Amino acid sequence: QVQLVESGGGLVQAGGSLRLSCAASGSISSIDTMGWYRQAPGKQRELVATITSSGSANYADSVKDRFTIPRDSAKRTWYLQMNSLKPEDTAVYYCNTRARTGSWYMNYWGQGTQVTVSS
Repeated sequence: QVQLVESGGGLVQAGGSLRLSCAASGSISSIDTMGWYRQAPGKQRELVATITSSGSANYADSVKDRFTIPRDSAKRTWYLQMNSLKPEDTAVYYCNTRARTGSWYMNYWGQGTQVTVSS
């Protein structure tokens, strides 16, 4: 099994910054992608950013030029660096990975961490 532990959420004023962390553990043989999703009240969960094992990153249009997704592959840890935060970034943020523990790749999710941006 794979466990994802998130940290770093909280309350911040508009224009501020936060950094989320996600650490993966368990019997992982390889990781294909690492990412972050978010879900605001009354809305569907949406992709924020992903990064592949080769380092190719993809961002939602709403966060481009404000968020980045650095990673430390050796530690199986990735981050979401959020700058210039806006009230509309308020959501529960979930980390995600597509990882292999046996024969197949599967999706795994973190428990979620609340990010609140005040205006």
